[in-house]
Amino acid sequence: MTTTTRSSLRRASALAAALLVGHLSAHAQSVEGAPGDASARSAGADSGPAPTLVVFITVDQLTPVYFERYGNQLDGGFARLLRGGAVYLNAYQDHAITETAPGHATTLSGRFPRNTGIVMNSAGVQDPQAPVIGGGAPAASPFRFRGGTLIDWMRIADPRSRALSVSRKDRGAILPLGRAKQNVYWYSSRGNFTTSTYYADTLPAWIRDFNARGIPRSMAGRRWELSRPASFYPEPDSVAVESGGKNFLFPHVLPGDSAQAASALPGFPWMDELTLSAALAGLRALDLGHGSAPDLLAVSLSTTDAIGHQYGPDSREAHDQFLRLDRSLGAFLDTLFTLRDSTRVIVALTADHGVTPFPEVRGADRPSDARHVRMDSLVSAMRRGLRARGADTAAMSFEEGVLSLDRAALSRAKISPDSLGRAFAVAARHMPGVLRADEVRVFTRADTVRDAVARRWVHTLTPESDVAVAVTLRPYTVWEYANSPMAMHGSPSDLDARVPLIFYGAPFRPGRRAERARVVDLAPTLARVLRIPPTDRVDGVVLEAVLR
Repeated sequence: MTTTTRSSLRRASALAAALLVGHLSAHAQSVEGAPGDASARSAGADSGPAPTLVVFITVDQLTPVYFERYGNQLDGGFARLLRGGAVYLNAYQDHAITETAPGHATTLSGRFPRNTGIVMNSAGVQDPQAPVIGGGAPAASPFRFRGGTLIDWMRIADPRSRALSVSRKDRGAILPLGRAKQNVYWYSSRGNFTTSTYYADTLPAWIRDFNARGIPRSMAGRRWELSRPASFYPEPDSVAVESGGKNFLFPHVLPGDSAQAASALPGFPWMDELTLSAALAGLRALDLGHGSAPDLLAVSLSTTDAIGHQYGPDSREAHDQFLRLDRSLGAFLDTLFTLRDSTRVIVALTADHGVTPFPEVRGADRPSDARHVRMDSLVSAMRRGLRARGADTAAMSFEEGVLSLDRAALSRAKISPDSLGRAFAVAARHMPGVLRADEVRVFTRADTVRDAVARRWVHTLTPESDVAVAVTLRPYTVWEYANSPMAMHGSPSDLDARVPLIFYGAPFRPGRRAERARVVDLAPTLARVLRIPPTDRVDGVVLEAVLR
């Protein structure tokens, strides 16, 4: 930490303490969020045969930057979708805390986190009442999720519709289907796919048979080599900030112990291959897409996120992962279209969020003052002030850029929550790397058309939220976690919010779209194609331009 940074932190902490002591009074006000967007129109009766299978693919941390850099190197699934699909490379997860849980909850609900109730990872799918069958993963369920999703709308139209959702991550499998008790499976550190007691008491035979093949354990000692000659990759393989300065050079090798290999597999490209294989096994076993009603297959692929965090989006590893995923998707689609009539299948692909590169990796397009930011000193100063006033320090918490306050507890201690929030916001604005710190009350009168940051915070915070202040970092600056530098996401920045959105199949008009779209538009657009109305009020609209 530089002398200048230390000085700035000391000034911010001192200012916080002064503001806290000088301005706290015993008056509290409630905070209300701004309303969401208008709901989508009901589905119409379009011509042509209705789809029998919807295949929805989420690629965790897939930034459109990869398509711009490496699009001419693709020859697999991405190439097929880009060539024959309706493509938005300028689409957005239009909310502020761009993490995996809120991003996945948005995809097939057509609603912002404000309305799904899933606003951050730490309040996502964790549920001690829903243990995982066989252990090896935390207990999980969608009990926090509000409202319905595409599969609910499909089943209301025809109760025979079924869904299968598969992912390496629990939240990646659970949240696209919301609270629906369908077929939902995710990966355990023990090397098998499982589910929680929210969905079933035992695993079905087809999952047990798939797990019995022992594929993860059989990969012990396998080497991740570049899939193409080293001269093909312009990225240096010598950036020490990658992987925490350890094992950042190719090749990367899975542990020789089979149990350790199964646990480490999520950080290697073969995890996506395994997930896609499990999805196809489930498609066959459940006979999805062959019934009288349309079915849904949702697949969330998580390896791009793991590799992006560890090595960064500018790395040779991220480049090779993108090329490998392209070929894995190609093989998946080839198999899918031998099993099902391609004219009756529609495919949609997006991402839950983008990514901000390592601040330490410089570039001509990047600010020289990009950094990792910690708010520990400011939060500690504020808590010392609370303790001095006899208040419980647990009445204040700071996580994912938001200051949450227990207004009732503060008022009992004769401390004004509004004054405390104001003191925190003023001090936070003096912290290096902070773009703005807003008291959430200002969002009710913000210009959310022109002010994207305010709009994304409005789309995030639930009406009953106890958040008092939202802190937004400068672009290319990220929060630091556990003293371990990682490439991160989670901010309202376009770096984290921008994602691809692709529709593929007979109902869609192929071509690249230059205009913006939002991920909340995906579900109502799929509902229109399926000729069903959303039974929830959604925030998205039908993307009429992509329909034939």
